[in-house]
Amino acid sequence: MKTVFILGAGVMQLPALNTAKEKGWYLCCADGNGSAIGRDLADEFFVIDLKDRVGIARQAESIREDRGLDGIFTAGTDFSATVAWVAGKLNLPGISFQTAMNCTDKVRMRVAFLRDHVPSPGFLEISDVDSLSSILEQLDFPLVVKPVDSMGARGVCRVDAELDLKDAVVSAISYSRTDRAIVEEFIEGAEFSLDALIEEGKIRITGFADRHIFFPPRFIEMGHTIPTSLKEEERQSVIEVFKQGIRSLGITHGAAKGDIKLSDKGPVVGEIAARLSGGYMSGWTYPYSSGISSTAGGLNLSVGLPMDIPENEEDLTCAERAFISIPGKVRTISGLESAHEKKYVRDLFIRIHEGSEVIFPLNNVEKCGNIIAVHKDRHTAVDSAEKGAAEVLIFLEADHSGTQEFLCRDYNSFPGKAFSFQSDINIIWLDGLLADFTPDYSYVKEKNSDWNIDYIPDVKDVGKDWQGRSLDTLFLLIQKHTDFSLKEQGNNGLIQSETALFWYTFLTGGLQGILWLADKSGNSC
Repeated sequence: MKTVFILGAGVMQLPALNTAKEKGWYLCCADGNGSAIGRDLADEFFVIDLKDRVGIARQAESIREDRGLDGIFTAGTDFSATVAWVAGKLNLPGISFQTAMNCTDKVRMRVAFLRDHVPSPGFLEISDVDSLSSILEQLDFPLVVKPVDSMGARGVCRVDAELDLKDAVVSAISYSRTDRAIVEEFIEGAEFSLDALIEEGKIRITGFADRHIFFPPRFIEMGHTIPTSLKEEERQSVIEVFKQGIRSLGITHGAAKGDIKLSDKGPVVGEIAARLSGGYMSGWTYPYSSGISSTAGGLNLSVGLPMDIPENEEDLTCAERAFISIPGKVRTISGLESAHEKKYVRDLFIRIHEGSEVIFPLNNVEKCGNIIAVHKDRHTAVDSAEKGAAEVLIFLEADHSGTQEFLCRDYNSFPGKAFSFQSDINIIWLDGLLADFTPDYSYVKEKNSDWNIDYIPDVKDVGKDWQGRSLDTLFLLIQKHTDFSLKEQGNNGLIQSETALFWYTFLTGGLQGILWLADKSGNSC
């Protein structure tokens, strides 16, 4: 029986925890959260902050003294450097601590890539806003500002003009454990996630997915689709640059996760981490699409066993899609059961509950939940996942100030309009309706009466909202869940104030905004 020490007991670590138990191994686990969802899977569970390398190493030494310890492992966390630190201290299989730091610290990573001619953006390190002038002298806009040592797109922002640079740098530094940011050239192009296992220097690709990124200037991944839709020549070019990056960083044993962009000049490495991916890829979507457990292979390598995973992969498509919320406090959630029961939907993950405080996501850990669908046909898998995510409706409490503040913003500011109209007649009609309009929700409580809302003359539109719903679908949902009366514009051409407020709310908050407005005005069903 092997004994393995896994860092993390959250959702992203469940595949590793379950796989270790299926192998019959003795499982030790640490997490800073004493109530972590996976704690009961462990034979021994320890509440330790995963940033505490010394504490983790001390616990690992205790495990080794008590029963022996064969390996240490993590997936989907920030703490591959802690794993390497402990592996080095206890002479366990893995990479060196210096290699792990090259993969954790984005400045060290870029320096390695520059040395070895791995395609990578130009960059500068910055630790205080007094040095902004050096950025402007050496790099051209647009830029991307990131914390040096964080994951999940926390604190990451595109900057197109000098006036926004200081705030972006301050934000990025606030997410850094070492109070540093990195400013990089922005690379235009499609983005991909790749996973790999490395055994004795031999690199085996275990996942290649298309990433779906939205809401500039942030980089919010609303899902991924695996396998990639790239043609074989482009696919191989991306893989080759990923392998160059792995070798440059010195990852010779274990796992690697890469974010690669395909620019008009070829593939460019965004980041490479010395672990398997989070975001449901290594633990769910790759195994579903391929029939291969990269987690099992990674665990084997962590305890000194051969990777031992099949060479031949199944050929299914797996689509993961997220559902999100505007700011507020959750009153109730509907549609979870119907979403999960959608044909070909395999999993539904929900991060929120009644009473949860929610925000519009600024990074990839602030979404409300995810849907995964699987099918041999790519379109069917994608359609099932997107329709499943669109089934989930999050109703917000009417008196939360954060909701009203979000709805009162300029609807062209971040994150943009909640519905992307395609028809010129719709855009012209709304622009005329909302010209110089300032939303005022203060009188809504007293109104408490039937609202007759003028709707757009031509409601046939191929646009979509944030969750991929069409305008026709949204109108049906509004009619189902509210008492708002939608009617054609009157012959006198007069627009009532309720109509303007309705459409402004729709553009800033989408369906959620209208459901909130119905609650606030006494027009909810």
